[in-house]
Amino acid sequence: MSRPLLPFPPGCVVARLVRREKRFFVHVLIDGKPDVAHTNNTGSMLGLLRPGAPVLLSPAQNPDRKLRWTLELVWCGGASGEGRGFWAGVNTSTPNRMLEAAFRAGRLPWTAGYTAFSREKKRGESRLDGLFEGPGLPRLWVECKNVTMSEDDVALFPDAVSDRGLKHLGTLKDIVSSGERAAMFYCVQRPDARCFGPADMIDPAYAAGLYDAVAHGVEVYAHLADLSVEGIGLRSEWLRLVGGEPPAARGATAP
Repeated sequence: MSRPLLPFPPGCVVARLVRREKRFFVHVLIDGKPDVAHTNNTGSMLGLLRPGAPVLLSPAQNPDRKLRWTLELVWCGGASGEGRGFWAGVNTSTPNRMLEAAFRAGRLPWTAGYTAFSREKKRGESRLDGLFEGPGLPRLWVECKNVTMSEDDVALFPDAVSDRGLKHLGTLKDIVSSGERAAMFYCVQRPDARCFGPADMIDPAYAAGLYDAVAHGVEVYAHLADLSVEGIGLRSEWLRLVGGEPPAARGATAP
């Protein structure tokens, strides 16, 4: 793995997962002593939260925050955290930060020619995660999602019903109809996937909405992240969308 685009801050620790409580609290053992970490992941994290699994925690950047740790990675595989297995990234702020970092590093071929990036731009009643602009190019609006579920080599999203995600797909369709570009950026924070698809067994409305959006010109880019306790990188290639035509971006082709 090359130098991560998003290095973890100093002071991270590997702990053991005990259990998740409600939505935002994760009980852990740090050097055998009980503690509680914060998680910003509101999804189910289906299949990831196994008691005893190693987890990577980063220290809170705000010294006044009640919980001093944030859940970053969960180990999938043997309980030792070594050998057969891999890290999965569960911090849902990562895709937004990765979108900009990967663009600056030239890791997103589908943004070729664009020279400016803005975060959190409002479009209609929605606020989208990123906007790319470049000379002589249509504006490119992007919404980011974190992917932590995989089945039979297919990375799947969402892992819980996502009404908000469905609304964003409608916004992206409207953008394409106005003559601009719109794309979904799925940051697949686990390495065991060879293609990408919507989790229709969990949210059939989102799955139908995604395929409908693709049919109307919305582009889909699911990139595999490279994860280690040092930080997170991103591969330039993107995964093929199962059941949909591969995206056709300016100057880029799907692998």
